Amino acid sequence: MEKIDYKKKYKELYLPKTEPVEILVPEMKFIMVDGKGNPNDEDGEYPKAIELLYALSYTIKMNKEIKKEIEGYFDYVVPPLEGLWWLQDDDMDFSKKDKYIWTSMIRQPEFITKEIFEFSCNEVKKKKPNLDVSKARFEAFNEGLCVQCMHIGSFDEEYKTTEKIDKFIKENNLMNDICGVNEEGKIRRHHEIYLSDPRRVNIEKMKTVIRHPIRR
Repeated sequence: MEKIDYKKKYKELYLPKTEPVEILVPEMKFIMVDGKGNPNDEDGEYPKAIELLYALSYTIKMNKEIKKEIEGYFDYVVPPLEGLWWLQDDDMDFSKKDKYIWTSMIRQPEFITKEIFEFSCNEVKKKKPNLDVSKARFEAFNEGLCVQCMHIGSFDEEYKTTEKIDKFIKENNLMNDICGVNEEGKIRRHHEIYLSDPRRVNIEKMKTVIRHPIRR
């Protein structure tokens, strides 16, 4: 059975060019963990959230019973880490990292159900009792109409790419909908998809998809 790599199968979602493009993002399933604080703080909430997300995602992927019993199962590469970001009081100064509020998340295959997620939580609880699985949730995320662009370089220089996105939105008579509310009553956020591991890649070559919600 061919292993599905979401980054390759859905290049329009994960491998945009370095110039902004409009995209309609379909509904997808995610495991999500909410938190706040500086992501660079080694003792903060962010590293624990990432550890939990990967523990749950790989528990699902590697479980032999899921492979045998789940209808529609296919082998796959665990999709990349993603994050929704905003600041306390809707401040727009992203240099204030201690004020960050975020939702970290990893996409799950279409055949994953709430029951499989809960099974994974129980397994992780037994194997890694130091992780608080109650912080994780499983839900569908319908992002809708967005503009996205590939950012190459450090996170601290993302403003250069967001400026290009803002210019594209203005030139195409669109409206930035960050902090807007979608049809499901959820607030739309600045979105990042991490394609590079900063521990292994030169910071100048790191690839991050930046996605901003828009409306006409």
